[in-house]
Amino acid sequence: MALLPDPVRVLSEAASRSAEAALALAGRERVRLAVTGLSRAGKTVFLTSLVANLVAAGAGRRTLPRLEATAGRLQRARAIPPGVEATPRFDAEAHLAALAADPPRWPERTDDLSTLSLSLVIRRRGLYGQFLPDREVTLDLLDYPGEWLLDLPMFGQDFSAWSDETLARISTGIRAAPAAEFLAFARALPANAPAEDSLARRGHSLYRRFLLEARDELGLRFLQPGRFLNPGPAGDAPLLWFFPMPEAARASPLGELLERRYAAYLRDQRDRFLDPVFRRFDRQVVLVDVLGALHAGREAFDDTAEALAAISGTLRYGRGWLDLLTGAGIARVAFAATKADHVPEVSRDSLSSLLADLVEAPRRRAEIAGAAVSVHTVAAIRCTQEATALHEGRASPAVRGILLENGRWATVDPGIVPARRPPESFWNAAYFQMPVFRPPGLEPDGRGGVPHLGLDGLLSGLLGDAL
Repeated sequence: MALLPDPVRVLSEAASRSAEAALALAGRERVRLAVTGLSRAGKTVFLTSLVANLVAAGAGRRTLPRLEATAGRLQRARAIPPGVEATPRFDAEAHLAALAADPPRWPERTDDLSTLSLSLVIRRRGLYGQFLPDREVTLDLLDYPGEWLLDLPMFGQDFSAWSDETLARISTGIRAAPAAEFLAFARALPANAPAEDSLARRGHSLYRRFLLEARDELGLRFLQPGRFLNPGPAGDAPLLWFFPMPEAARASPLGELLERRYAAYLRDQRDRFLDPVFRRFDRQVVLVDVLGALHAGREAFDDTAEALAAISGTLRYGRGWLDLLTGAGIARVAFAATKADHVPEVSRDSLSSLLADLVEAPRRRAEIAGAAVSVHTVAAIRCTQEATALHEGRASPAVRGILLENGRWATVDPGIVPARRPPESFWNAAYFQMPVFRPPGLEPDGRGGVPHLGLDGLLSGLLGDAL
């Protein structure tokens, strides 16, 4: 079910776009980039690196050479001071301070929606560029909890459809064992179950416990609703006290209560998350932890593909007349496999090919709608170096870095990265868990930029035409 804007919003968006077109003629333009991805794909780290490297490039450091080759010389980049925005500000300074600490540490994970705008001053290219004033581009950026992204497919489902689909999904495969206690509770509810909060909260608690185990222990990502996993700063609230209910008890007073809370939850997510985030962004990067999905096993890998396909079905790509009027369509999409520094250089082409296979459904949907699509491998912050591992006297490519847990150097061979979705025999190997490496030490406040792999190439394809 498409989520179309109401007439008042269409007129408001059109007026805003008209004003921006006038600014563009004067050399002052705006580009909006939504950084999306499932939980633990690395959105906060990606944004922190993007901000640090743009600021460093604006100060004369060659941190993003491929972007500058496409877009022109970046003269200055700075964060625009906050005004009266209601949305929290992305705290790039605090994240960079964590990376520049001694010892360096990774930034805290995101628990709420936040935004940041950068002012980019770019020297014009071409024969006559020297006679024209520099261009000023405002780049709007977004960070948010990855768990919330999986709420988007719920906007096309009523409570009954969502309950049926969810119960069917969690009743089979690796989900069935951790979901067993919740399923037993839900299936035992009588047809006249009373609308008591003790029952609602018990079911919610059991269902949430399953979601947490499925994410943290099984590596699954298609888990709804997102705020059950990450409630945000508002914390627990009555509109969260629902769970998928079997059809036999759905017409009960309890079922009616849960249905009202489901509808209230979606209204709240629309107002707090969907409309502020996806209504006006015209560029999108989709970060995917391909290696994490691969190492978690076949069902986790397929779960990631299903989640990405479901999300893409709710987003508007391309540039139809309504999109041009409201700015609601996404013109360019970049899919990026994160943590590319966790595999040696010889495996990165395979990682890119595997990502293309994993996101085939959303990629084709975006292309059919008219969006420009690209696929990349990226390490927003590079924390390893190339190395060689020995197995029974034979050398094989590996990576080497400092382990976060003990501060010691370690050489790790991550094994084969298949170029396509692996055959069944691949999943018979023992489970492999990649260690967590310590981030590299940075200059104070990250002013010298952040070492990365492929970030400049991704930004060149995603933003080069606009910059």
